[in-house]
Amino acid sequence: IAGKGLNVLITGETGVGKEEIAKLVHILSRRKGEFIVVNCASIPDNLLESELFGYEKGAFTGATQQKAGKFEVAHGGTIVLDEIGEMSPYLQAKLLRVVEKREIEHLGSTRTNKIDIHVISTTNRVLESEIKEGKFREDLFYRLNVIPIHVPPLAERRGDIPIITAYFLEKFLKEHGLGTKEISDGGMEYLVN
Repeated sequence: IAGKGLNVLITGETGVGKEEIAKLVHILSRRKGEFIVVNCASIPDNLLESELFGYEKGAFTGATQQKAGKFEVAHGGTIVLDEIGEMSPYLQAKLLRVVEKREIEHLGSTRTNKIDIHVISTTNRVLESEIKEGKFREDLFYRLNVIPIHVPPLAERRGDIPIITAYFLEKFLKEHGLGTKEISDGGMEYLVN
């Protein structure tokens, strides 16, 4: 999927590694531009709009110069819209145009700019339920969910625990110069359980 440039929606609980998977898709895509992550849950709506789309000088109080938005910065690369389920309906409508046409307008401008971006979205929400409740746009969902990737929680991937444990143990030992150590079979069984 990485080389196709199709929109990807990565779902799963908080902490399962959705952003790491997005980064891997970007790396494997061989896109030359930047890998930009925007956390839609942590930025208030009015600021998120200017962060994503950029703005012209004088577009609002405090806009003393033109500023490129994250979509422009990601031109030629990948933008990850982290926790897309938190985005307001207003911004969802604006995002739909970006996803469909690959065009943006700065706040305070009528000029349209073409952008070449790979859009990856992540969420810990069940967007199909959000659609039924009127909290998420169905048309946007289908445009973002071209390639769905669901990441199950670690409790459903117990076979990964020994691999993850070995990785972090080796990293910890190297960082602290402690040589080599292993976890006993009983210790590993405890972690897996």
